[in-house]
Parts: sequence; structure tokens; C-alpha cells
Amino acid sequence: MAVVAERAFTSRATLQRVEAGDPGVSMGIYAAVLQSLGLLDRLDQLADPAHDEIGRSLSSGELPQRVRMSTKRRKQSDD
Repeated sequence: MAVVAERAFTSRATLQRVEAGDPGVSMGIYAAVLQSLGLLDRLDQLADPAHDEIGRSLSSGELPQRVRMSTKRRKQSDD
């Protein structure tokens, strides 16, 4: 733990907070820890919606089944 904290230029206490998933730790610290572990190249996958099956199913469930154009907009597009 001391070696990883040293390579990430942070304290052991902060590294423990990272391990606990503390949202108060800056993203830069998380990136430094990932770099020290040789995992920084996977950081882009973290926010990739293609890897979030649950998020995609939840968002598709919120989409309307059918979208109708309002009468006013329909009349405007006919003109």
C-alpha cells in the first residue's frame, strides 16, 4: 500500500479512501492510483455507455414508445 501511495503521489490515508470508493477524492487521485497500478488505459472505459448494460436498459425504458407531433407544429410544417 505504501508503494502504490508513493507512486500515486498521495498519502496512505487517501489511498484507503480510494479503496473505499469515497466520492470526496478527486478524479485526479483516482487517475494517479490507476496509473501507479498500470490500469490508466482502462479509464476511458469507465464512462463508456457501451459498457453500461444497466444504464442502457434504464434509459431505453424511459423513452416514449411513440412520439407525436403537436397539431400546431404539424400545421406549421405543412405550410
